[in-house]
Amino acid sequence: MTRVLEVKGLRKAYGEIVVADEITFDLACGECLGVIGPNGAGKSSLFNLLTGVVAPDRGSIRLDGRELVGVPAHRRARLGIARAFQIPQPFAHLSVRENVLAAATFGAGLHGEAAEAASREALQRTGLAAHVAKPAGTLTLLDRKRLELAKGIASAPKLLLLDEVAGGLTEPEVQQIVALVRELKRSYAVIWIEHIAHALKAVADRVMVLHFGRKLLEDAPQAVLDSAVVREIYMGIPADAAA
Repeated sequence: MTRVLEVKGLRKAYGEIVVADEITFDLACGECLGVIGPNGAGKSSLFNLLTGVVAPDRGSIRLDGRELVGVPAHRRARLGIARAFQIPQPFAHLSVRENVLAAATFGAGLHGEAAEAASREALQRTGLAAHVAKPAGTLTLLDRKRLELAKGIASAPKLLLLDEVAGGLTEPEVQQIVALVRELKRSYAVIWIEHIAHALKAVADRVMVLHFGRKLLEDAPQAVLDSAVVREIYMGIPADAAA
């Protein structure tokens, strides 16, 4: 598979606090990389570095072979990076359709019928076609999460960054999001930060473990979840005891 994203030696520190410590990985279209780690591990910082919200101290970020370090956040969005946030914050008084149309217009740079067509497709794929006229602020939490994904799709991404999109949902709702992300990964490269382990296990091809900004492990989901390193980080079980 052709690599969509190549990250090499990515580092960022704020004084003595290191939030990204020589992180290296790659990702292809059709793949989902899960990212786990305790609070403060550097997960959100990784997304901020990829999207251009924060500049790295050193390292390389390539999207379809193009170096992104030094490219501003709005240009990265136009080049194909979309992010769905943990806490959806739509334009509450605009309709669902208008929210997605804004993403197609300003994210993908589409206009007229092309923007409308991209919006319709995104709404259909995310199960929101029946809610297009509703004010976004009236949606349930599950549908606001779907709207986050619809906006991402409408911006014509190559890389989808999902920030705990299953967080706060009931178990049946989590299963619906899992099914949706599984379907979306056929079309995009996906990085999914998530605390719900079984959700990642159902979708991710690999899981990367971050701890104090370092990549400790990257492997198949079950191998990661069974690892002594992960047990020690999350449950305080010493690695030798866990083994």
